[in-house]
Amino acid sequence: MKKPIFADISLLLVTLIWGTTFILVQNAIDFLPPFAFNGIRFFIAALLLILCLLVFERKQLKQLNLKIIGSGVFIGFWLFLGYVTQTIGLLYTTTSKAGFITGLNVVLVPLFSMFLLKQYPTKSAIIGVLTATIGLFLLTMTDVSALNIGDGFVLICAISFAMHIILTGKFSSKYPTLLLTAIQILTVGILSIGSSFIFEDWKKSLRMDILFSQDVIIALVITSVFATAIAFFIQTNFQKYTTATRVALIFAMEPVFAAIVGYFWAHERLSISALLGCSLIFMGMVFAELPANKIPLLKKNKGLEN
Repeated sequence: MKKPIFADISLLLVTLIWGTTFILVQNAIDFLPPFAFNGIRFFIAALLLILCLLVFERKQLKQLNLKIIGSGVFIGFWLFLGYVTQTIGLLYTTTSKAGFITGLNVVLVPLFSMFLLKQYPTKSAIIGVLTATIGLFLLTMTDVSALNIGDGFVLICAISFAMHIILTGKFSSKYPTLLLTAIQILTVGILSIGSSFIFEDWKKSLRMDILFSQDVIIALVITSVFATAIAFFIQTNFQKYTTATRVALIFAMEPVFAAIVGYFWAHERLSISALLGCSLIFMGMVFAELPANKIPLLKKNKGLEN
């Protein structure tokens, strides 16, 4: 199997993990404040990655220097900023609007790639992005209301996640994967814990009855190991073999997986528009994988030009 295809499949697995753990996180933050939850989650994941470094890849520590630390912290900062602005935004806007605006990073990634990296998306990728964006709107926008300050924070979240994807692609080919992943995840953990002390009731986060409640323990274990340590290691390791635009399209499948899990697990209903949205997001991802001459619309246009 070619590396780009294997990379895309691996990143789709990451998206599946994120989508299926969404309900777990929602249940956990009913007991534990969001910053505290993310701080503990990312800190545990960082410790796991550091342990793997010491046991399996100790030689990577020889490459530890200010450049890789700076790169890891920079990537981690954008990831943290995405989480923090999404959390603040949800205090003022609806979940559906936040889901759509966050998903707009599928549009922002190719735009930022053009301006920052001079990388231009293919025609098939553009068709895929437009198709997926329409799908995101149909899946998430169950209500349309006036814009508010919360939407502004969520837009910053979308920009942050887009920057995280682009920077991961930029630095992942330059530095050892495990070391770079550990630094960025530790950065998010430290910043999240600091934010919890500043903005949340941190004493509540230290209560044993909350920390050791079943919902919190299950969510922390699964998200720390699978949705953080393993997921971001896979992203950092395989993104070097594909393009940032394709990564954004693959990650656009997260709300699709979340909707499917919500339907089977939480018995949430899926409207016709939501089902159509899921289909369009999937089609957008497929379009990005196809050569331009395999897409009927582009093939027809090419023939007219001749």
